[in-house]
Amino acid sequence: MPKEMHNSIKITLIIIAAVVVLSFAGMFFYQSNFSTTNTISVSGQGTEKVTPDLITIYFNVDTKGATSKEADDANSVIVNKLKNAIISLGFEESDLTTQSYNIYPIYSTSGQQITGYTASHSLLIEFSIDKKDEISSVIDAGTSAGAGISYINFELSPTLEQQYKAEAIKTASEDARVKAEAIASGFNKKLGKLVSVSLDSFNYYPMRVYDSETVSGGVSSAESAKTAVAGITPSSQDVNAFVTAVYRLK
Repeated sequence: MPKEMHNSIKITLIIIAAVVVLSFAGMFFYQSNFSTTNTISVSGQGTEKVTPDLITIYFNVDTKGATSKEADDANSVIVNKLKNAIISLGFEESDLTTQSYNIYPIYSTSGQQITGYTASHSLLIEFSIDKKDEISSVIDAGTSAGAGISYINFELSPTLEQQYKAEAIKTASEDARVKAEAIASGFNKKLGKLVSVSLDSFNYYPMRVYDSETVSGGVSSAESAKTAVAGITPSSQDVNAFVTAVYRLK
């Protein structure tokens, strides 16, 4: 066998051996660093209690017309009256905001012919819980203008919601870590590095004190709304967060 060919075979064998060694080393590294056989997955929950700092009143203005313009014009008249009434109470026009606005056709019983149009406008006004005594006046302003009261909530302002959301997530993370440490100790192990963590959900539900859909007995919207909120003091609400964390055991 020529010397050059012999050397070529030796070099080839060395390269193959190196590849095999590197492959085994890579498998060992993966198993030791990324294998899930030596990890634990734990869930954590955090709950923060907070008192709402906002009152939110939701109005609905529904008008009909032979044409979409007639329905829209009639709607605008009521909304303008509502704005003026709100301003007369000392609020800014910008305090009253549109949540949604739609114009849709009304069809005949057969469904073949358009008989008119409905304009539906949903608006809301929110103000500090410190002005709770203003609720009745705002309700009267809305109904006197021709608007209905959809529902009334005690809610968290965005700033307060974000603050307690962060605290709930932190509490949930600490809860997961404590559980992981307890599990590790139970198996005579030590808690290793955090492999992964995910925020599963964040829950917060405003306190609804009035909902027009639950009213019965033919009581007017204004009276039923004022009765529903009379004497109610906002109670603390739960802000919940849930996380899942994966730790390595050592």
